[in-house]
Amino acid sequence: MTEAFIYDAVRSPRGRGRPDGALHELTAVALSAKVLNAVKERNGLSGPAVEDVIWGNVTQVGEQGGCLARSAVLASDLDERIPGLSINRFCASGMEAVNLAANQIKGGAGHGYIAGGVEMMGRVAMGSDGAAIAVDPSLAMKTYFVPQGISADIIATEYGFTRDQADALAVESQRRAAMAWAEGRFAKSVLTIRDQNGLTILDRDEYMRPGTDMQALGALQPAFKAMGEVMPGFDKVAMMKYPHLERINHIHHAGNSSGIVDGAAAVLIGDAAFGKAHGLKPRARIRATAKIGTDPTIMLTGPVPVTEKILHDSGMQIGDIDLFEVNEAFASVVLRFQQAFDVDPDRVNVNGGSIAMGHPLGATGAIIIGTLLDELERQNKSLGLATLCIASGMGAATLIERV
Repeated sequence: MTEAFIYDAVRSPRGRGRPDGALHELTAVALSAKVLNAVKERNGLSGPAVEDVIWGNVTQVGEQGGCLARSAVLASDLDERIPGLSINRFCASGMEAVNLAANQIKGGAGHGYIAGGVEMMGRVAMGSDGAAIAVDPSLAMKTYFVPQGISADIIATEYGFTRDQADALAVESQRRAAMAWAEGRFAKSVLTIRDQNGLTILDRDEYMRPGTDMQALGALQPAFKAMGEVMPGFDKVAMMKYPHLERINHIHHAGNSSGIVDGAAAVLIGDAAFGKAHGLKPRARIRATAKIGTDPTIMLTGPVPVTEKILHDSGMQIGDIDLFEVNEAFASVVLRFQQAFDVDPDRVNVNGGSIAMGHPLGATGAIIIGTLLDELERQNKSLGLATLCIASGMGAATLIERV
């Protein structure tokens, strides 16, 4: 089978996802176009150099609706003969775009792809697309639907994680992210976003709070306690599904959950012939990809079974992996991953994660693949695994190997 290689990975800085955020003036199409232009310029692409642009995006409504991928191609400097495909696997959309592109190449459907994603959460509110699992009573009742924050608290309750453990992970995420920026670890991949006059809009992740400590987090109230215990009483729904739980321990709040931000990211993927044709050297091969469905109520445990699946399919063990990127949707997601595999925390999210820098839903999967590759190169390591939990109960993973 043809091998799929990563030739480049770029991303925007992550801006605060609110009206005063630095990237708020840009639409999803405009920010996507800037990232696509960077891939084109950095790699000297011309003409219909790639087979397709596969672009993840979660809230596909309004200015993020239609086939955003094709709109982004037309707004960019890419050749108009390059088509575009928008996809949605919730939080793993950017990763699924990469995985789909890699598997297209492995199957012989073209030599090169640009894959990634975007989310402008400050402009298009999460949930504004009216997802059926949340708004259709027949489906919500069948699946014992609860919001993701409740799911994160169910994980904490089921697996015994405390508020202090969650807060400590959050503080460490902030510390690592601040150190990564201070040491220039993101310099290879993060684009400076400029306006039409060439003035800098944003050149670093804006959401970070590097001074965060346990005392500051300890003062925050649990974010999902009221909706769980009072109105509309989601805890009772959860305990119908899990009657062995006497109560839900609400430990998550804004400080130990992922931040709402704007951002975009892209990965350039191709076979060996693509690299030769464009004079590019591969940085990594995509060894394997995986996706899986899981319990839709607890919802966020997918990184564990999908990691088990990708390791089994690859004939590998957890100890074979040098570094991990586990999306920090909520602290309990990462704590559960570390618990399940007994992995050294120093090998997980080395440069911080979405708790510190934010989680632009459709882009995050591509972001963490690029971050993982950069860190493998920095540490001169070989194998890395990126994985995310996904709404409605799914998991996705990508296994990469430096070349």
